[in-house]
Amino acid sequence: MIENLDLGKLDQQDTDELAKLARCVPDVGFLTVSETGLRAERINAVLDAYRAFFHLPDADKRLVDMAKTGSNRGWGAPRSEQVDPTANPDFKEVFDCGYELPPQDPYVTRGLSVYAQNQWPKNPPGFRETIQAYYSDASDVAMRVLRAIAVALDRDAGSFDRAFDTPMALLRGNYYPERPDWAGENDFGIAAHTDYGCLTLLATDGAPGLEVRMPDGSWQMVQAKPGRFIINFGEMLEFWTAGQVKATLHRVKGGTRERLSVPLFFNPSYDTDVAPPGSGKTIKAGEHLTRRFNETYVHLKTAR
Repeated sequence: MIENLDLGKLDQQDTDELAKLARCVPDVGFLTVSETGLRAERINAVLDAYRAFFHLPDADKRLVDMAKTGSNRGWGAPRSEQVDPTANPDFKEVFDCGYELPPQDPYVTRGLSVYAQNQWPKNPPGFRETIQAYYSDASDVAMRVLRAIAVALDRDAGSFDRAFDTPMALLRGNYYPERPDWAGENDFGIAAHTDYGCLTLLATDGAPGLEVRMPDGSWQMVQAKPGRFIINFGEMLEFWTAGQVKATLHRVKGGTRERLSVPLFFNPSYDTDVAPPGSGKTIKAGEHLTRRFNETYVHLKTAR
């Protein structure tokens, strides 16, 4: 079962709500959350901005094509990602932007692609302002969820905070068109995968499409209208908590109408050690994320 939790109650460390969260994170690895302070009207404005961008002519979108860069900033054309090497490249389009640091920041001078400069289109008008404002507010919500998870795992509420001083947080707009006529059994909007990072905060337009692999092996549809968010966890948080939090397989096959979703992949600073506590290992968050990006983005695969 995929639970819906009240973030306001989690902020107040409500015992019953924390108990539900504690059951969600190691079992299903997916939940939905409401009462975040980000209302439906705000989410619809963000979705409208992405929709207007994705409906531009391809020639306009190619002006910010991430394939021309050594990073994942800007527009990703259809088939620019392959999350499952046994499936065909995904037929969705994406627009990615990340945490912006000043040029003199040590992470920038080290040439780390996870802190690359964003590419912003000139059209639609107001796109950059809308997306940047949402990036900031969604990051605040994601941090509140992480604090609740820390408490649910019997840790100090602020135990994750310092690791997110310079987050490798990536905000994405996903555009899933109608499932193409040519699509076969190895074609997906996004094939089955686990997220690579820490926590994903997903807003959607409410259209069906996302499927989650449940503990019994079945695939369950999960939907959330604007104003309610889907939360899932990535490989990094599974390492970092020694398996107390589960990274769960999920996919989008594509349906009979277009679908928009907006995930914030909320990840810690590059040098954060996310190895299991007491394991004697070191897993740098940025090295893990860079490796997984290089395995996924077609233009980064071919650049190696």
